[in-house]
Amino acid sequence: MRSAEAEGGPPTLDPAAGCGHEGLPVVSRPADAFVIAGRVRIEPNVVLAPMSGITDSAYRSLVKELNPGAVGLVVTELISVEALARQDPRTRRMLRYSVQERPLSIQLFGGDPERMAEAAVIAEGLGADVIDVNCGCPAPKVVKKGGGAELMRRPDVLVAILRALRRALSIPYTVKIRAGWDEGSRNAVEIARLAEGEGAAMVAIHGRTRAQLYRGVPDWELTARVKQAVRVPVIGSGDLANASAALERMRASGVDGVMIGRATLGHPWVFREIAALRAGLAPPPVTLAERLDAVDTLITRLAAELPPESALGRARGLACRMVRCVPGGALLRAALTQAPSIDAMRALLVAPEWVRQAPEVGAVALDLAC
Repeated sequence: MRSAEAEGGPPTLDPAAGCGHEGLPVVSRPADAFVIAGRVRIEPNVVLAPMSGITDSAYRSLVKELNPGAVGLVVTELISVEALARQDPRTRRMLRYSVQERPLSIQLFGGDPERMAEAAVIAEGLGADVIDVNCGCPAPKVVKKGGGAELMRRPDVLVAILRALRRALSIPYTVKIRAGWDEGSRNAVEIARLAEGEGAAMVAIHGRTRAQLYRGVPDWELTARVKQAVRVPVIGSGDLANASAALERMRASGVDGVMIGRATLGHPWVFREIAALRAGLAPPPVTLAERLDAVDTLITRLAAELPPESALGRARGLACRMVRCVPGGALLRAALTQAPSIDAMRALLVAPEWVRQAPEVGAVALDLAC
């Protein structure tokens, strides 16, 4: 762990750099909690979204620690039901979590109802508070196996999956969907109603179609229609780049909560900024020392949890995103990508040369497409 003293003081990041709470207005306060199936209270009603290859226990626990009391639910990276049902050791390791992460939702993907139920029972036995069925992932490797967004054009299979979960589980199950498969089949409202009818206790929706991937603009009007169409909680997601955007989308669409993913990659403090705006306060600035300390903590945990090669690859990607906005960030990112080990990366975070050699920092936009 690094300290502010190691930095010689607590310099703050330029809020105009696109990596935090630049010019955020205080918006009117929407509801701040909801309950899943009358059992799992989500307070506050902001959720860390599942991100493949990112939201492992190291990342989830760091986000919770950086935002004390400000994250209501965290979701695992998507887990293959086939691999979990086969007791694959690597997949089992993906289900590790710490008690401070709870409530915890374990997200599963697959297209076989029996396998889904079998995997869900394993996840429940490992301590999941909620099981989430991924009906929205657009990745070809997921869709080709009948999971993810493919389930939005196979409602018969989705019905069979949800009925299998109803028979097998004693904890709530939810679904995460998209607007539809493509512009010709924007069936989010119909799928949400179907899921509710088959016992799903919450619906999360990303307002793009599978064909859009992450391009274009998410359809928050469709998200609002989904909210109006069902009685279970509805969570909205899509391009929530900062705290004020999250609160404004929540207010305007009427959803019960929001789910934030890609925006956390460069600025994981967004949740505490939402809490500050709700309280009518200016979000606290993130110091340079605080940011570098967070990077150091994350990559150290990755080294402890993953095999060396996997840890190094994941650490490089996450660290580079988190230092996009620091003085000399380009120079530091270049060095981090070439570091041969986690220890070498940690040494770079405390070396002053990259700051001294860096040019003056200008406005750097956070690239949500990373």
